[in-house]
Amino acid sequence: MLDILAITGPIYLCIALGFASVRWRVFSPADMRVLGSFVIQIALPALLFNALASRPLAEVWQPGYLLAYGAGSMALLLTSLWVAHRLQRRGLSESAYMAMGMSCCNSGYVGYPVLLLAVGPLAGVALAMNLLVENLLKLPLLMTLADVGASGAARLSWKDALRQTLGRLARNPMIIAIVLGFGVALTGWQLPAVLARTVNLFGAASGGLALFIIGGSLVGLQVRGLRRQVAQVATGKLLLHPAAVWVAVSVLPLLGLPALDGELRVAAVLAAAMPMLGIYPLLAQRHGFEGFTAASLLATTVASFFTLSAILWMLKG
Repeated sequence: MLDILAITGPIYLCIALGFASVRWRVFSPADMRVLGSFVIQIALPALLFNALASRPLAEVWQPGYLLAYGAGSMALLLTSLWVAHRLQRRGLSESAYMAMGMSCCNSGYVGYPVLLLAVGPLAGVALAMNLLVENLLKLPLLMTLADVGASGAARLSWKDALRQTLGRLARNPMIIAIVLGFGVALTGWQLPAVLARTVNLFGAASGGLALFIIGGSLVGLQVRGLRRQVAQVATGKLLLHPAAVWVAVSVLPLLGLPALDGELRVAAVLAAAMPMLGIYPLLAQRHGFEGFTAASLLATTVASFFTLSAILWMLKG
């Protein structure tokens, strides 16, 4: 158990330091937004590019991982969307954000640092695969559904909503970095030493700083009055999502599809056990659902210390 705490402990100490720094006004919430922009626009893209460009294509392209993580995630996404919209009679936009909270992970801010300690260099490859599923499949679908639900005119809105979502995606620095990284891996081109070291320096800044930002962003969030909705999202994210991916990892090889080796198997299930993405309340704000999403982010991030530790112990056992 001490080995598990040696992995998860530093993660949450970094988060706690970020929280304390904003709570005690060493930094302001505005500072967290500036630091977050640096991580999203520069540090994480540099990390992704380096993780892909520094390895042969056969090593960085993992179709079995994409299939297992994608199948498990989409199964939970569609199920949670159906439950919220059909059984609980919530609006389509609110249902989309509930499904987003349960199925979309914080792969960059929390996921990569945890995976780096758990599986080592494969963390960068897993991060790239996770972001492909998140940004090319889950987020475009959910943001389009949220826009359609808000418009009230599905026939007219689907095309425009999807076009806007894909336009944002094409400008996403992390997607651009993944495409460039795959391109370098495909050609086998070696970056000049000066450029490679520069990319490494920026990429190395992402891990601890991302966790620090998450902690600072939690200051001021409230859970009061939203416990039932928050509990539903947190349970789906921390327990059902990794369970769904574990089932996919176990079942897909029985169907003759690519199997994952030990470290990638751990990475896929552990990645699904991460809290939801840090910009979850910001995305929901445009449709007026920042209340339960911010509360869910706070509760899930705090609870993930215990669930991540337990899941890592089971996977490593």
